[in-house]
Amino acid sequence: MSAALSRLIGRVVVPRTTVRWRLTLLYGGMFLACGAALLVITYTLVDHATVTRTILAHPHGRPPTANRQRPVHSAPPEPRSSQAFAIYVTHQQRIYDLHQLVVWSAIALAVMAVASTLLGWVVAGRVLAPLRTITATTQQISAGNLHERLALGGPRDELTQLADTIDKLLERLDASFEGQRRFVANASHELRTPLAMMRTFLDVAVAKPDGVPPQTRALDANLREALDHADQLLESFLVLAQAQHGELGDQQLVDLQPLVTAALRARTDQIATKGIEVHTALQPVRVMGSETLLSRMVENVIENAIRHNQDRGSIDITLTGNAVNGRLVIDSDGDPLDERAVTELAQPFKRLGQDRTASQNGHGLGLSIISAIAAAHDGKVELHARPQGGLRVQITLPNATSTQPTRAAK
Repeated sequence: MSAALSRLIGRVVVPRTTVRWRLTLLYGGMFLACGAALLVITYTLVDHATVTRTILAHPHGRPPTANRQRPVHSAPPEPRSSQAFAIYVTHQQRIYDLHQLVVWSAIALAVMAVASTLLGWVVAGRVLAPLRTITATTQQISAGNLHERLALGGPRDELTQLADTIDKLLERLDASFEGQRRFVANASHELRTPLAMMRTFLDVAVAKPDGVPPQTRALDANLREALDHADQLLESFLVLAQAQHGELGDQQLVDLQPLVTAALRARTDQIATKGIEVHTALQPVRVMGSETLLSRMVENVIENAIRHNQDRGSIDITLTGNAVNGRLVIDSDGDPLDERAVTELAQPFKRLGQDRTASQNGHGLGLSIISAIAAAHDGKVELHARPQGGLRVQITLPNATSTQPTRAAK
């Protein structure tokens, strides 16, 4: 209890260390040091000036300034003359004046130190305001809106030079990302032509009137399977480039529940072949976005759960939502995975496990496409290794509504 209370007091009392606080303390400390130095100099000058005036006022008498050990309010000695008494009174008045000078100067210094600290806080805020603008704008800029610029106005100083440097960096990044997306899209489109020609050649080869040998038909089947895989890879490239570019097309309210049901129905044969048991708990969740991309996202995540599942395994699909966001969670069985390496699966061509490398069982773009589509809809994808083996994929999308869940088992 005491530890929690001390942490709470520490968070309340101790301010967060920022550049503004450091500048404020620097301004206040510098003013306090300069004010103290000014007070010492003023005291020295006033002390010297009053000593000189006392000596000039009593040229034949010796003012008791040399004896600095005498108390301020000590009893006056028996005056031997009126001149000695006048010297004593002058000396006491001088000591009192110097004491008052120190007291009032210290009070004034304390007041001005507080005022300078407050003014330093305000001035530091004004000076750092462009930096806050740069930080906030830069945090809002992502791969999907690299065309935005800071365009910081004001005088040509170090801050505007920093903003211009960041704008030039964003311009180079935008050109690089755009060139990468254009290359992927153009290459995918261009590669469709030779693939179509290969299919035509195969059709001509197996359509001979006198028939073809069984070896040729087996070769035709293998080549067509490879061409199908290449078509899927090119299609994945196009979808990935479109999602990364943020091209959502016509946006509308999309209900995710029918998308999940349709994806499962289309893969009934795959599920039956592996003997996978599928459990669903689905709420009618609607999100704003592209129905084509969201459908591809749902198909990819379910396809990934089926393909990399074990025989007679299980898949648990949960779709929930509220007024803030919707969440699709897919738990699939499989071999134990490394939690640290699982987070890298959203990268293109990243695979884990023996069956995910050097095989035709997928092309390593499924989870990266899922992550790109979710990011294009201002959502996120979280990947976790399950303790009992397998993978959990959690997709969160904003702006969703939900009703009561309906449960089914397949």
